[in-house]
Amino acid sequence: MTDQRDTMSPPPALRAGVDLGGTKIAAVILDEHHRVLGRARMETPQLGGPRKVLDAVAASVLSALQDAGAASIDLGSIGVGSPGAVDAAQGTISHASNVSGFDKPVAAAAELQTRLGKPVRLGNDVGVAVEAEARLGAGRRLNSFLGVWWGTGVGGGVILDGRRWLGRGHAGEFGHTLVKKNGAQCPCGLKGCLEAYAGRLAMEKRARKLAAQGRKTVLFDLMEKKASDRLSSGIWDKALEKEDRVAQEITARACEALGLAMASVVNLLDLDGVVLGGGLGGRLGPRCLPAIESALQRQLFVPEKPPKLLLSELGDEAGAIGAALVAR
Repeated sequence: MTDQRDTMSPPPALRAGVDLGGTKIAAVILDEHHRVLGRARMETPQLGGPRKVLDAVAASVLSALQDAGAASIDLGSIGVGSPGAVDAAQGTISHASNVSGFDKPVAAAAELQTRLGKPVRLGNDVGVAVEAEARLGAGRRLNSFLGVWWGTGVGGGVILDGRRWLGRGHAGEFGHTLVKKNGAQCPCGLKGCLEAYAGRLAMEKRARKLAAQGRKTVLFDLMEKKASDRLSSGIWDKALEKEDRVAQEITARACEALGLAMASVVNLLDLDGVVLGGGLGGRLGPRCLPAIESALQRQLFVPEKPPKLLLSELGDEAGAIGAALVAR
């Protein structure tokens, strides 16, 4: 005789969220109250293509489950936030050039469901992070806001009347807001984009150019000391702490561009606030907020009613938590 308690038992309450990036994969386990019970973090495989990357994503979920003291049977669903063009309906990721093999469409949802035996839902990495801030973080008391994720590039998302504006599928590309006509070359191929001035890659490119011209800077000494192959957010922070002139100049240029671009969006939509997150946003935000706010204020059409400029409250985990929230 079948035990009716088994057939009527509620579905598993735990959800996993994964933030897939070009250099790291972060996973969290959330309970029904959105509390983080377990965490895992590992490097993104740089070789081996989609198979190796998805193996690592699956491994990060299992590791986070172990950290939570839970098992696969306790897990109801999984969400993944990814860079690139994400088709949630088809379960595919493409144009994510910084993730090995993801420049062409990858059936990530189906592949991960095969590996983990649970339903998987995909979302844009910055988009889900902004939604997490709207529900649980700095944006929860704002009816409308612009989320700005300042990191390797500059991502964004817009919350209007409590819901993220999706447009025709590609809304929120804040990094490609024009800040200077025929300006610096952006990695996207256009000129004058915000990302060409404020993205970490663009800032590093500028630093290398100035160093080649004979400008003295501790940036690359710090990079060598850390045995790093890039100017990370921590290195920028340390250089600013040492009052390095090149770091100050490039960061000031980035803050000016960020403030101008924020003001353009606020002028258009009359938003309640702006939430700043991302790798550089989290590390440099406390130091740079006054400069960004000053540039924003100067460009406002109604300067007597400025938006609130806030730092992300969820920090590095915003993307993974947001991915868990979109999981069904």
